[in-house]
Amino acid sequence: MAKYLFITGGVVSSLGKGITAASVGRLLINRGLSIRMLKMDPYLNVDPGTMSPYQHGEVYVTDDGAETDLDLGHYERYTGQPTSQRSNITAGSIYWDVLHKERRGDYLGGTIQMIPHISDEIKARIKMLEAENPDIILVELGGTVGDIEGLIFLEAIRQLALEVGRDNSIFIHLTYVPFIAAAKEVKTKPTQQSVAKLREIGIMPDVLVCRTEVDLDREHLDKLSLFCNVAKDCVIVEKDVETSIYEIPLMLQRSGLDEIVLNRFRIAKPATPLKDWERLIDTIKKPKGIVRIGVVGKYSELQDAYKSIYEALYHGGYASGFKIDAVKLAAEDIENDPSILDTVDGVLIPGGFGSRGMEGKIRAAQYARENNIPFLGICLGLQCAVIEFARNVCGLTDAHTTEFDEERGVKAEHPVVCLMEEQTDVVEKGGTMRLGACPCVIEEGTKAYEAYGSTKVSERHRHRFEVNNRYREQLEENGLVLSGINPDIGVVEMIELKDHPWYVATQAHPELKSQPVKPHPLFKDFVAAAIDRLEAGKKPAATVASV
Repeated sequence: MAKYLFITGGVVSSLGKGITAASVGRLLINRGLSIRMLKMDPYLNVDPGTMSPYQHGEVYVTDDGAETDLDLGHYERYTGQPTSQRSNITAGSIYWDVLHKERRGDYLGGTIQMIPHISDEIKARIKMLEAENPDIILVELGGTVGDIEGLIFLEAIRQLALEVGRDNSIFIHLTYVPFIAAAKEVKTKPTQQSVAKLREIGIMPDVLVCRTEVDLDREHLDKLSLFCNVAKDCVIVEKDVETSIYEIPLMLQRSGLDEIVLNRFRIAKPATPLKDWERLIDTIKKPKGIVRIGVVGKYSELQDAYKSIYEALYHGGYASGFKIDAVKLAAEDIENDPSILDTVDGVLIPGGFGSRGMEGKIRAAQYARENNIPFLGICLGLQCAVIEFARNVCGLTDAHTTEFDEERGVKAEHPVVCLMEEQTDVVEKGGTMRLGACPCVIEEGTKAYEAYGSTKVSERHRHRFEVNNRYREQLEENGLVLSGINPDIGVVEMIELKDHPWYVATQAHPELKSQPVKPHPLFKDFVAAAIDRLEAGKKPAATVASV
């Protein structure tokens, strides 16, 4: 029987529950335990697939095609384990399933209520992970204790903990302990109130993880222990890190959090050092230098909109011992002045939807091509590179994507990017894109092959449009290398240029598979090429001290 670890959050949102949960998962794996992780989101969307990045941040995609919360990216990056359709549930998906069951008559004409029908559905979805036979199932509840939309989820996990028994369940409550600078005082009252809310529901936290800007002295820790009814050694300080969020597993290990969990579950597993993470942090703290990567996007001001992109870039930097300065460049600004790109060592165009900023991204791809700046295109970034090449090398001046025909009020004369055949009859927008892992056959002798070291790879996708096969011959005749092809449906997956230091684009989202201790090969080689440009003296080098 699996044991359950529930993680809740209090006082304020954006505390980093996902990173804390992922760090705990990393510690348990390091102790030789098998785990599965689950994120519960109380919002009514069935999934985040149609939500704006301004509201939700990036949409993370799993191998089996689930559009999920970005915290699943933290889970995979920290634990090295893939997530799946079972790893993210929303209130919307729960209500959707219950209402469909009611329409089918599954409840035999009974009155459908929050308890037991919604709570039972939540419990059933959590327990699905037991089929994978993990030692421990980690369940993170999104939002903040006290939010009305989260109450039914709290009730469900309270019931589940009771059903499996207190020896098989543990509650970790992540809370914010503010420091009032004007008074030079740490305040424990918000945490006390947050725990009181949990106790009203019937949940007694076993561990407090206290997010704080300052060190907490023994007086404050004892006070939290006494008034929150948590053992003194189970009040853990999670002080803001100075260097990297990847320090969190090491911090929690030093606090003995994994030992607390194992003791509660009566599991005997020897402690082992996190050697790979220690080496990682040493690299982060002592970089050889700084390399600047320009990220040309339409949501560039939002860190979470391209969360996995930034993390994959950092990972690529770690592989070479360099710190990444991810320069956020608005695509609209590039349209007016692409010479801005002279200030960076590499250019990356991420995925996206909608026509805003499209011409700026196309000009960025052109500028990188013409000025030998290392370039990596992701999803829409590949499509922009193809459009640019078709216009300026093939002479197809009206080359475009059919995605924006309606918005532009005119059909592209040369639709070098078009709607995938499988998407032509799709009406509903949610969960209907090409999603999840797809195969790719890579041509030997290409930069993509050098990166992967294999002719057969699998990457995750999230798109509706593709390179139009009617233009493949013309593109190739003019020098575009179609270095990766999907063997199942015959569409272009990767492109590159021969006579360029490093110019590669992929229809996939390789950033979703990158890990800090195992950087994705495309990001690793892209960053290495940017470092080569930096060190070749093409532009003044940044210094660590300047950041």
